[in-house]
Amino acid sequence: MTQFYFSVQRSVDMVFSLVSFFIFISVSPSYGYDPLDPHGNITIKWDLLQSNPDTSDVRVSIFNFQLYRHIERPGWQLGWEWQGDEAIMSMLGAEATEQGNCSRFKGGENLPHCCEKKPMIIDLLPEASFNMKTSNCCKGGVLSSMVQDPSNYAAIFVMKIGAVNSSDQFKMPGNFRFGVSGYTCGQPVRVPPSRYSSDSGRRWTQALGTWNITCMYSQFMASSSPKCCVSLSAFYNTTIVPCPKCSCSCHASKCVKFGETPPVLQEMRDSNQQLSTLIRCSSHMCPIRIHWHIKQSYKQYWRVKVTLNNRNILKNYSQWNLEAVHPNLKNLTQVFSFNYEPLNPYGHINDSGMFWGIRYYNDMLLQEGENGYVQTEMLMRKGEDFPSFRQGWGFPTRVLFNGDECVMPLPDQYPTLPNTGGNGPIFSLSLIVLSLLVLTIVSF
Repeated sequence: MTQFYFSVQRSVDMVFSLVSFFIFISVSPSYGYDPLDPHGNITIKWDLLQSNPDTSDVRVSIFNFQLYRHIERPGWQLGWEWQGDEAIMSMLGAEATEQGNCSRFKGGENLPHCCEKKPMIIDLLPEASFNMKTSNCCKGGVLSSMVQDPSNYAAIFVMKIGAVNSSDQFKMPGNFRFGVSGYTCGQPVRVPPSRYSSDSGRRWTQALGTWNITCMYSQFMASSSPKCCVSLSAFYNTTIVPCPKCSCSCHASKCVKFGETPPVLQEMRDSNQQLSTLIRCSSHMCPIRIHWHIKQSYKQYWRVKVTLNNRNILKNYSQWNLEAVHPNLKNLTQVFSFNYEPLNPYGHINDSGMFWGIRYYNDMLLQEGENGYVQTEMLMRKGEDFPSFRQGWGFPTRVLFNGDECVMPLPDQYPTLPNTGGNGPIFSLSLIVLSLLVLTIVSF
């Protein structure tokens, strides 16, 4: 009865996930919604610190309020559109990619930093000079997630804004864009002014005005196809369930067969954006393959081995992370060689968690090759609600890599226990009849 309950519950969960998946696609094609991180977003806070007839001082803060999705190199690129003829006179903590045409300003050597109508701002590199830095700047545009590294989830820069027509009051720009694939930003919303402490907390000052811009991530906008897939195996079955065919693509135009080395690899050793999709040819054509293996079953525990394979020939994945949804994660006892943090977006449901590498040990998933993988093993306790390994209960219902959904095999393809009908009613009745027959014969 317990096994039947968990089988039905698993089917209901999968149906609910599929229904929710299609609802989210149809309702919100541009803005994403992640059930594992319902409140995750990128928030840009724009503080007007000082406003003079000639210039205005602005402080811009970028916060990554996502639990596990991070911003990796080449990093964020913040853009907007001025409402008037404003220009960035000077900046600290970041820089504009283009200075633009500053002929309308008569200043000789004191030309503005950027005169573009639609400036594009990028973070400074860590080796930037000290007199150009601010607090929480200069990371090359990299923002960590909230769970993985809470100390590096923010970026801050300041700038002085001027205009030719200095009589105009400050006007908040619009049409913000984050410059990272998959993100869409809303319009600025005025919120209560930010407050800042000084003199060891004895005095508080506040901004003249504060606006928030919220940017949401959509996997469907980021990529037309998935980026990872999952294969399955178990100790009780010799069958290895591979990633579904064409999980990420069916075209082999950008893949390299085993034993071949394209001439371009001899010249390109950096992570070029156009070549970062060059992968090893396979039936699934995914840059990342995740293998979930039920390794062993003990009296009170069971052991799982998880392996992440990087099949991308030119790209390393720094600060990678893996998210999984499994009903027995609430009984997770120990994780070897990975960090782990449970994800409880709804409080009372503890069936999801986040895994990531140990710093300076395996937090870098290297490009395809001999060392292009990371793996871990974990122990889960068999609680009172542990049914068995039947009906694929030992495998996760969802797997995500770096916040992107992975393609799972169909439930009817999961490795099954031998004699799957062994605990059925007919088998049990036959066993009872056989036992009574043996007892009868012995009694005679």
